[in-house]
Amino acid sequence: MKIYLIGYMASGKTNLGKEMAAVSGMPMVDMDDLFEEKYRLSISEFFEKYGESVFRRLEHGILEDTFRMDDVIISTGGGTPCFFDNMDLILKNGVSVYLKTPVDVMARRLRGIRKKRPLLKEVPEKELEAFITAQICEREAYYRRADYVVEGPDIDAGEILKKIQTV
Repeated sequence: MKIYLIGYMASGKTNLGKEMAAVSGMPMVDMDDLFEEKYRLSISEFFEKYGESVFRRLEHGILEDTFRMDDVIISTGGGTPCFFDNMDLILKNGVSVYLKTPVDVMARRLRGIRKKRPLLKEVPEKELEAFITAQICEREAYYRRADYVVEGPDIDAGEILKKIQTV
């Protein structure tokens, strides 16, 4: 079984993935980490050097690499489901869980690290919540297609695993 965690950046995908891995004994992989290992650049540096469209194309390849994995929890990038046919492929190849986290929580988490996030580094702090809200409005249609939608910020890894395994 492959479990794909999707949602906006700072929604808690990586932390929840680690908790789910600890509970289930399944390994957890982070697509951002896979990308950085493969291309030997941080995502921020990659965006700066090559731009978003090249990143999205290569990120699609990283997603395809996950299809060859078994019994794994995969934390996707925040935009992964929203480009190409990625969401269709996620739905076809595994079980997906959308972490719907309140905007104010994500903004608080991102406030101190937004300069490391390519899509946020030029966004003034006072406009951060409005920017996140606008992006989520654009992406929500993709995210909502997930097999499961869980609302945060406090999401129980064990409960999600129980729901998934009873289906």
